[in-house]
Amino acid sequence: MKTLYDNLYSDSVREIRNGEYNTDTMINSPNDTRRGISLIFRPSSSVRKEISRFLDTLQQLDPNQYYYPESDMHVTILSIVSCYPEFNVASIHIPAYINLLQKAISGAKGFTLHFRGITASPSCVMICGFPENNTLNNLRNNLRSIFKMSSLEHSIDKRYELQTAHSTVLRFRDRISDISRFLEILESYKDFYFGSCTVDSLEFVVNDWYLRKRNTEKLFSFSLPPGGDQLIE
Repeated sequence: MKTLYDNLYSDSVREIRNGEYNTDTMINSPNDTRRGISLIFRPSSSVRKEISRFLDTLQQLDPNQYYYPESDMHVTILSIVSCYPEFNVASIHIPAYINLLQKAISGAKGFTLHFRGITASPSCVMICGFPENNTLNNLRNNLRSIFKMSSLEHSIDKRYELQTAHSTVLRFRDRISDISRFLEILESYKDFYFGSCTVDSLEFVVNDWYLRKRNTEKLFSFSLPPGGDQLIE
């Protein structure tokens, strides 16, 4: 997983340095009706506070970008239905999804997720997450298999196959004011330790593209029983 993060970082930094990055014009649009459903995990408050300190440093340099508030920080376990304008949660049978998710999650135990370093894409900055064991990978594969055999609407892996445990925390919505200084700050956090937490609760939510609190509704919460590698608080 570290190789994936590192390769993405190297390629993206080169593009950003050359001005070849993408700004999101939909972030502030009142006409953005894209919605979907996802299974997510929210990092602990201590991890989110550490991420906020990092974002504050960038925000002081360039306040025009979109910085995730702590309330919106998350790790996507799997996007069940990727956001699109016509999606309406009232048109799906929520209990059927919950039942299917419960089957996929059954047997999974809590695990530790370490947040160390950052990576980037031509459109955003992400915190790198590293699971302690294979629970996350196995869980995703269970979800893929079960939904593939189901008649329920889903778009799993249609955009890309999710392989990491990253948390997107910044999106470019304007041109970067000082690219050299911006990249210097990113480099200084390349291997920064943001903390670790136990993944012991998953949220099934209906959400917008950014999982903003005002547009996110929890449909169900799943608890994972203690696992052998869980973090001792």
